[in-house]
Amino acid sequence: MKKKLVGALMCVAMTATMLAGCGNSSEPTAAPAETTPAAPAETQAAPAETTPAEVPAETQTAEPAASGEVITVGFAQVGHESDWRAANTKNYQDTFSAENGYELSFVDCDNDHAVQIETVRGFIEQELDYICIAPIQSAGWDTVLQEAQDAGIPVLIVDRAVDADPSLYTTALGCDMVAEGEAAGNWLAEYLNGEDANILVIEGSVGASATLGRTEGFNNIVAQNSNWTVLDSQSGDFTQAGGQEVMESFIKSYSDFNVVVCQNDNEAYGAMDAMDAAGITYGVDGDVIIISFDATHDGLQYTLDGKITCNVECNPLQAGFAEGVIKKLEAGETVDAWTLVEDEAFVAPGITSDYAVTMSQEVLDGRAY
Repeated sequence: MKKKLVGALMCVAMTATMLAGCGNSSEPTAAPAETTPAAPAETQAAPAETTPAEVPAETQTAEPAASGEVITVGFAQVGHESDWRAANTKNYQDTFSAENGYELSFVDCDNDHAVQIETVRGFIEQELDYICIAPIQSAGWDTVLQEAQDAGIPVLIVDRAVDADPSLYTTALGCDMVAEGEAAGNWLAEYLNGEDANILVIEGSVGASATLGRTEGFNNIVAQNSNWTVLDSQSGDFTQAGGQEVMESFIKSYSDFNVVVCQNDNEAYGAMDAMDAAGITYGVDGDVIIISFDATHDGLQYTLDGKITCNVECNPLQAGFAEGVIKKLEAGETVDAWTLVEDEAFVAPGITSDYAVTMSQEVLDGRAY
């Protein structure tokens, strides 16, 4: 099953939008006693209009640094809105450490696009060796990327994607958000086996590539199922509070839904809080199917407990891929224009699927985030 999913994701990655980003974790009020969710983090993917196929084959190289010289790296991070984002940040800080020969300039841009642009300009003024950007928004990057290119500083677009001329940055890496959305939709079609679906969607942050990609991918599968109806779709901003607020509004407006799709784990926790308060049952033994994204440790705990029925991974451990690119550039080698960070999907115990791995304690114990 695992091989089938990975193959499907990689196939879509070659033809779909460039994506990236994720986020989750925080615990619903009715959470199981053994689960202690972490504080919120975040997610994001790639714009539907930017696909790996559109990225030019030519790549950029950097002059090798002097042997033993400390490599300076700037990282303009989205923020700290989700558990996923927290895990992603820690991964970069651990990877680009002084012990590993790096000096990391890290800035939490707190989901402020203007702050992120100025952060990158600051990195350019500091003449850092490399700049990594996890874009808050996909648009509005051409000018500052041109400035970095004029300064001769390689830029890595990580986790999420940008709507910019690909020649303005050195490489991009991350997960395929369209493929993640399609994986969720394909699993749901398999699970329902022809039954009707009345679906509510809690989207991520407006304009984020993860939001755009997961929405596009899931809607691709909705379009193939004439007895599926998306009743409503609103942004929960990748946070637990946002997920709860949107779900409370949905409950007031709709009574006939049987599927809730949350675009990250934190939103799912908020949706569960709202349904618990309203007396609505969910999960394997409930009336509502919950689909989530990110597959953080706490999100998978709820999947193991049967509360989240399907959870599609967005792997936050991406710094090693970025370091691999930098090492190649330091050696004077060319790098790929696009690097895919592979994902899996997981389903609650008792469910078998061609699109997902059945959750177990062993799988949960093996999670690094």
